[in-house]
Amino acid sequence: MPKKLKIYIPGIKFPSISLTGNYCALNCAHCGRHYLERMRKPTRRELLNYCMNLEKEGYTGCLLSGGMDSRLKVPLDKYADELRKIKRGTSLKLNAHVGFIDESDLEWVKYVDVVSLDFVGDNDVIKRVYKINKTVKDYLRILDLLTEAGVRVAPHITIGLDFGRIHWEYKAIDMLLQYPIDVLVLDVLIPTAGTEMESLQKPSVEESLNVVRYAREKFDGELSIGCMRPLGKWRLDFDKGAVLAGVDRLTNPPRKVIEWAKTVREVEIIYECCVM
Repeated sequence: MPKKLKIYIPGIKFPSISLTGNYCALNCAHCGRHYLERMRKPTRRELLNYCMNLEKEGYTGCLLSGGMDSRLKVPLDKYADELRKIKRGTSLKLNAHVGFIDESDLEWVKYVDVVSLDFVGDNDVIKRVYKINKTVKDYLRILDLLTEAGVRVAPHITIGLDFGRIHWEYKAIDMLLQYPIDVLVLDVLIPTAGTEMESLQKPSVEESLNVVRYAREKFDGELSIGCMRPLGKWRLDFDKGAVLAGVDRLTNPPRKVIEWAKTVREVEIIYECCVM
């Protein structure tokens, strides 16, 4: 069992920002633009001042996110100047969602500390869920591009993304082992109201934990449970199982889990995104 468990609570000092408001060119089966609604939405003109103020108010960083545009990118390239000024003028840590970036994006991507990349290791799942004309090769190309350029990448795998079925996740973990990754994030599908998946059963705790255990056995870096996973009793049971399976990082666990975890492992609480 690894010694220290890092518990991440990003909401307090590490806000999520959508650079596209509620807009996304996609309408994915699991999200349906729903997750953009909860993010903060400074306009382009406001972004620099907004981030300067975050630092003054004691925030440690932020997640730069948003919907994808017609190029299937989160349009961070249009904010290259702002990113440079934020990086030079503050000590904020920047975590970014980027989408399908290419060589031209290497100019600005060096201003972010880490790229959080949703990784799907199955062509049919990409089609069914995202409804885009991309393949696993396209995802691997992003990983090649970023890791070769020395950019820190934290791949995220969503367990149960294929309409609650768990199958492709194992293959995805195997693919990622070839890359210089120091943190691997596992999320679990939340059947979200207002999306195509709203009426699904949640993936079972035990089947989800099997993926966690497999990742722990195979992956040498830090294994993190990300912020997206079902709430309530599900989260209580899953989080305990994940701690016992030996994960290094756990995001937003219930208070009961934190108190219990302190009895089995040394615990550190960090108010940032779990990839920092």
